[in-house]
Amino acid sequence: MGDALPVTRTVVETGLAAGADFDRCYRAVQGRDRRFDGHFVTAVRTTGIYCRPSCPAQTPKRENVSFYPHAAAAAAAGYRACKRCRPDAAPGSRDWDIRADLAARALRGIASGVVDEVGVPGLARRLAVSERHLHRVLVAEIGVGPLALARTRRAQTARMLVEHTDLPLATVAFTAGFASIRQFNDVMRAEFGCPPRDLRRTTPSAGESVGTLTVRLQHRQPYAAQSVLDWLGGRAVAGVEEVDGDTYRRVLAGGVVELTPRPESGHVIARLDIDDLRSVSSVVARCRRVLDLDADPVAVDAVLGRDRLLATAVQRVPGIRVPGSVDGFELAVRAVLGQQVSVRAARTFAARLVERCGKPLTRPRGSLTHAFPTADAVADADLDGIGLTGGRIRTLRALATAVALGDLVIDPIADRAETRQRLLALPGIGPWTVEYVAMRALGDPDAFPATDLVLRRALGDADVRRTDSWRPWRSYAAMHLWHQTTEEIA
Repeated sequence: MGDALPVTRTVVETGLAAGADFDRCYRAVQGRDRRFDGHFVTAVRTTGIYCRPSCPAQTPKRENVSFYPHAAAAAAAGYRACKRCRPDAAPGSRDWDIRADLAARALRGIASGVVDEVGVPGLARRLAVSERHLHRVLVAEIGVGPLALARTRRAQTARMLVEHTDLPLATVAFTAGFASIRQFNDVMRAEFGCPPRDLRRTTPSAGESVGTLTVRLQHRQPYAAQSVLDWLGGRAVAGVEEVDGDTYRRVLAGGVVELTPRPESGHVIARLDIDDLRSVSSVVARCRRVLDLDADPVAVDAVLGRDRLLATAVQRVPGIRVPGSVDGFELAVRAVLGQQVSVRAARTFAARLVERCGKPLTRPRGSLTHAFPTADAVADADLDGIGLTGGRIRTLRALATAVALGDLVIDPIADRAETRQRLLALPGIGPWTVEYVAMRALGDPDAFPATDLVLRRALGDADVRRTDSWRPWRSYAAMHLWHQTTEEIA
């Protein structure tokens, strides 16, 4: 079958793949190939539904099938989601993360909840384009505009809440971002073919009833959960986060989230104890980023496993992930604190910074007591006396001021090239810090901190140009090389 790859633009433009594209998609459906889930959906004209490629239902005839690159495009064409395979719950695709163009940035922004927060005009402003141009680009690439994409995302969030919580349906509607109950009912009927009440499960699944709100976040297999937990646990900042056994816990959105991977079942149990349920969609998106749940491990391992330097590491740790971040500024601060010091020292500095500038929780949860400081708080704070050099303090203040003023944006929607340039322009920030931030905060799967001592040692006498064969997954290559060494890295 070959590596799981994105559906080409032919599918995007016409809704129906042609030639080799159609054959490749149809073979995936015939083989119920899970590797393609999230890369495209299969719409069946005779039933009016769209499915995952791996749907266990009888394979439809070729002449009755169309392929769409996004559920929103299938919904706009009049199809509803399959109740059996749940395409709306499939992991997302990192195909768009490889790209840095306008369409890719817009999709990352919509997935992060930007439209829910500031509307399509706000998204267009963030991207420095007109609403009309943004709509035209997305229609050309996806088949639908930003409103349709946001509407499908709200419907998917609502279905998750309907199925996994006992929240009143009216609460679900407004939590998911719908403007009215009528709009909620109309969209849910259009997307799923039934009223919201028919989607409600009678009882929650065993093991998922703890916490204010508990949902399952699906991912592709394999998933190297222990590697992720070890990474996060080794860098956990006291008061903000911790790893307890197989669970990662951290302060987020004024509350606490608990993430427990279940790699053998293909999902993560997420328990959200947050103060404002209206932020649940954004919180879920950030949880997915921090655990890199939308990665395509088969595609990554296929590329990296061909290199003799990485082949053994890929075999030993299949499905490695690049731990992301819940906030770009936080990650950048931690990267600065980790420059040229051990992980332990960086954690100590970060904990002192949290104690000095972080906002205490109104309801502390055990050892989790503070939110990580905001850019405004750090920019105005007295940072003397926490063990930092004068140069490091100047770097933190410059970083915080740039973010607070809006001169520097560090999130998945940001222009990666521009963000790299703006970071490099700050005092005390060099190529290592920039690429590390690009890996974990910008979500660039091809970032590579080539000046890192561990990575240079792993490459040996080989020219850094050797890493070109690892594209577009060099961030994952770095994780493999870091994982196989006992050296502490920031």
